[in-house]
This record gives sequence, C-alpha cells and structure tokens, in this order.
Amino acid sequence: MSYLIGIDLGTTGAKTILMDEMGKELASATEEFSLYTPRPKWSEQDPEDWWRGTVNSIKNALAKANVDASEIKGLGISGQMHGLVLLDKNYQVVRPAILWNDVRTTEQCRYITNTLGKEMLVQNTCNPALEGFTATKVIWVRDEEPQNYERAYKMLLPKDYVRFRLTGEIAMEVSDAAGTLLFDVRNRRWSDIVLESLGIDKELMPPCYESIDVCGRITPEVAEMTGLKAGTPVVGGGADNACSAVGNGIVRAGKVLASLGTSGTVVAHTDNVVVDSDLRAHTFCHCVPYKWYVMGVMLSAAGAFRWFRDSLGDSEVEAAKMSGSNPYDILTAKAEKAPVGSEGLIFLPYLTGERTPHGDANAKANLFGLTLRHGKRHIIRAVLEGITYGMRDSLEIIRTDMDLPVEQIVATGGGARSRLWRQIQADVYNAELVTINIVEAPAFGAAILAGVGSGVYNSIEEATDELVKITSKIEPIAENAKIYDDYYQIYRELYPALKPEFDKVTEIVERLHGE
Repeated sequence: MSYLIGIDLGTTGAKTILMDEMGKELASATEEFSLYTPRPKWSEQDPEDWWRGTVNSIKNALAKANVDASEIKGLGISGQMHGLVLLDKNYQVVRPAILWNDVRTTEQCRYITNTLGKEMLVQNTCNPALEGFTATKVIWVRDEEPQNYERAYKMLLPKDYVRFRLTGEIAMEVSDAAGTLLFDVRNRRWSDIVLESLGIDKELMPPCYESIDVCGRITPEVAEMTGLKAGTPVVGGGADNACSAVGNGIVRAGKVLASLGTSGTVVAHTDNVVVDSDLRAHTFCHCVPYKWYVMGVMLSAAGAFRWFRDSLGDSEVEAAKMSGSNPYDILTAKAEKAPVGSEGLIFLPYLTGERTPHGDANAKANLFGLTLRHGKRHIIRAVLEGITYGMRDSLEIIRTDMDLPVEQIVATGGGARSRLWRQIQADVYNAELVTINIVEAPAFGAAILAGVGSGVYNSIEEATDELVKITSKIEPIAENAKIYDDYYQIYRELYPALKPEFDKVTEIVERLHGE
C-alpha cells in the first residue's frame, strides 16, 4: 500500500493529513500559530511559526498513523495565497511575512493600476490590483522599507517557504504564482512586461513549476526532525483555493464549487483562459496542468451568519448549551418557519465590504424591507438568503457574463452542513447542488497532487474520479427558484442605490472614530 501526505498551511494553523492511495484518511494533526497586527490594517506572521507548526503536525500525524515512512510516496502542500516572504542571499527571512488579508497597500494598488493600465492587467495578470495581491506588498516594502528591499534576494509565498525548509530548494508553482499580480496567467510564466513596467527585478522571482512537478525532496535533517524518509518527493502543491478545487473534484468544465466558509468562494474549472472583462472575478492557473479556474469571492459569507449568532443569537446559544446541541441548528430551525423570500426582507451581507462583484471596501451590510410583520425567524432566513444571493453574484458572472458551463455545483463549508441552507442554495442558484465525501479538501487536494507527482496516480482527473464521491443531491424547487429570482433582481439593485450613502457614512465614521 502506498501512502501520501497533504499539508494545508492556513492562516490559523498547519494541518497535515496522511492517507492511503484509496483516499482513506489514516491520521490528521493540526498545529496553530499566531497572527500579528502591529498596526491598523496590518496582518503579519513569522515564517518560523509556520515551520514549527508544519514539523509538529507532520510528526503528530505520523505517530497517529503508525505507517512505515518508506511507504510514504510523496508530500504536497496547500497554502494561504498572496503572502509575501522575502529571503536574503543567505536564505534568511528579511522581515515578517505580509499576509493576504493585510490592507496597508491601497496607494500601491493605485500605482500598479495607473502604471499598467486595465488592458495590461486583463491581458497579462488576468486580475485587478487589489491590496491582497503580492505585487502590492513588494512595492510597499520598496516604498516604505528600502533597507529591507535592498536585502531581498528571492520572493516566496507561504507554502513555498515551508517547502524550501523541507527540501532546501527555492521554487514556486503556477497556481500560487498566478495570485502575485506579477505572473503571465495565460502563458503560465513570470510576466517580463509587468515586472519591467513596475521596476521589479526578475531575479527576485523563483523558478516556477506545475503543481504536480517534484520540486525537491525531504532532506536528511528534516527526516530526522519529522520521521519522514530522506528523499521523499515533495511536489509543487498549490494555492489553497486551487487545492480545494482538486479536493472537491472541480477538475473538469461544468463543475463548480460553492464554498461557504467565513468568506465565500465560487470556483469554476475552465480548459482555456477566460477573463472577466471588468475584472470582478479572478482568473488563476489551476493545479491541473495547463488548465485554469475562475473564482468569485465574497468577504462575509458564513461569517455573516456567525456575526448574527454572536450578536443577536444569545438565546439560541444558551439553549444550545442547555441541550447539548449546535446553536446553528436552532437558528436554522427557526429560519425554516419563515416563508421563502422572508416576506420581502433582504439582507446585504457586506459586513466587511465586498470583493466580487463590487470591489468596495466601503460597502455596508443592510436589512432592507423590514416591517412589523417580520420576526426573528424572518431575519435569520433573510441572512441565509442574502449570503446566497451574494454567492449568486459570482455565479452569474461565471455562467452568464463569461459563458462558462455550470452543470453541477458542489457545496462545501458551513453552508453545506444545513439541509435548509443547501436547499436555499439550490433554489437561489437554480441548479443541482451536491455534497461529497471529502471534508479537508485543501490538504486532500495537496495529497492528490503528491500522488500524481510520485506516480501513484496517472492524473489528477483520474484520481478525483476514483476518490471523490457524491454523498447527497438536492434539486431546485421550481416555485422557490422563481420567488428567489424576483427577490434577487431587487437585491442586485440595492448596492448601486446605496453606494453613495455607504461612502458618506464611511467618511463620517472615519472623521469621528478614525485612527
């Protein structure tokens, strides 16, 4: 029997899973690490924390699995996207890593947009200049910390730093590189014209590979630290969203992922490069060789439901403690008593601004249509429906504006656990919704990549066909879909109507309560 390891390097911790070649998870282990916010808008981590967390999670997973290390055929890593790690010529970290959710780089975004222009962004990077992307952080360091920029020899992303520590090899792979805004996404290579236009030395960029390529092997020192066998292949791996797509079986046209976690993502596989002309959705390189994916992102998805639980669900939380149940189950049971469409109550889920489709940090959440007829059950249901309308915004860009096929939607994350919310999704999307047998999709996807790279599987598609199985299906209810479609049209009109007021409120709040 062959075994594989998948590691998911997230923002809160490193998770290692060890599975056999049939996809059965034998062990998993998670090690948490800290996030630092030394100033407002800043979000940083110490790469050494990632390394310690990864080593400990590997050791603990191996101990639980009781597997001979010589039978582990490969290791893959999924990682948080966009984070900037700078190494000097001695391969030492220059400064703390600047993360994907750091928003200090607004001025650098303007500089990139003005320097490159929309046409170059569309044709080369296939994405807009947003604070999260790596290029903005590189330029911020150049602008604000020139002494650190002068020391920088190589740029890595978070998972690639961990792979460097595992193998001693400097490398990056295409799915993560595609999120730097320095990459020619169409041709899967560093963009000479973008680097030159922005005045960034190409020597700063590491060699770039496909996700299934073996980019190094476990060193003897790491073998002694972890219990792995020296020489075990380590593949390129992938960005967390790309690995999640692999782990959920989104590896062929027509397959779409709807992930409702703290944030929400809608991911569609595409065999060719397709770019939203307005850059509302992102186009990235897939982990599947020479394939791509399109992704829409909403910032507060299941996170908005959690906000409701924490802010307005005290009685349900208390009832759950008394009964030993889940407060979300109590909340959704109440929502089920409200009619489809919540009698005209519509929730805008912009608690932290919004990315797709508006790209507006000033956007605000809103309960529209509130009347004396509405009670708590209506509000809870409206929150679930409003989040799902926000997901549909991304879906409509993908299937209508970009004309990509949507034959089946795989639901995952917190929104997939509730039968009611799954039905709301099927009805709002007006599409078949399925769930699958995989829980830890990013780490599972990384393990599949390791399996392909080490020869355990012939291809990613073949592996997912064998390992990823549908566990439930929900069809849309035609009557509900019609009601939701009517309300969704109103939902879409609310943001442009309220946009000027969002900006005015932001200005007043910053004046009165700013930093």
